[in-house]
Amino acid sequence: MFLLCNRHQYSYNFEIPAIFCQTYNHERFVMRNILIFLLAIVPAVIMAQKGSVLGKWKAIDDHTGEAVSIVEIFENQGKIYGKVLEIFNPADRNKKCVSCPGADKNKPLIGLTVIKGLTKDGDEYNGGEILDPKHGKLYDCYITLENANKLKVRGYIGLAFLGRTQYWHRVQ
Repeated sequence: MFLLCNRHQYSYNFEIPAIFCQTYNHERFVMRNILIFLLAIVPAVIMAQKGSVLGKWKAIDDHTGEAVSIVEIFENQGKIYGKVLEIFNPADRNKKCVSCPGADKNKPLIGLTVIKGLTKDGDEYNGGEILDPKHGKLYDCYITLENANKLKVRGYIGLAFLGRTQYWHRVQ
């Protein structure tokens, strides 16, 4: 594309390529570059959010199918943890984990870290544990995203096929 170029001190009476003309529409150039940047970055940010296990999840009991709590999954020093933020059954809100082992014994259920030390391994997070506060038992654990709003949480003993699976739903 060729434009007639007029500079402050110099005037040309012939056409030169716009790329060499310093009076080329600078605002248009900047806006185009901003648009290209946004078109490249915004989808990446959206995909990163949709593809993350981090956030608040509604835990669903695998036996009854009812929502039992809200668990916040967070990262600390490169590992994934989950702590109970809310319990839906009013009778359980003030309970303590009387059967829990170690440092978790007699801690309130609200605020209790139930997912501990998972690390990313491909599409799943594993290598950590999950605490069942109802029975005070620790199980090996892995979690995977089924989709952006559904999390598969599996607790097991030794081999992954010897365990229970719950599906949690993202809290919007």
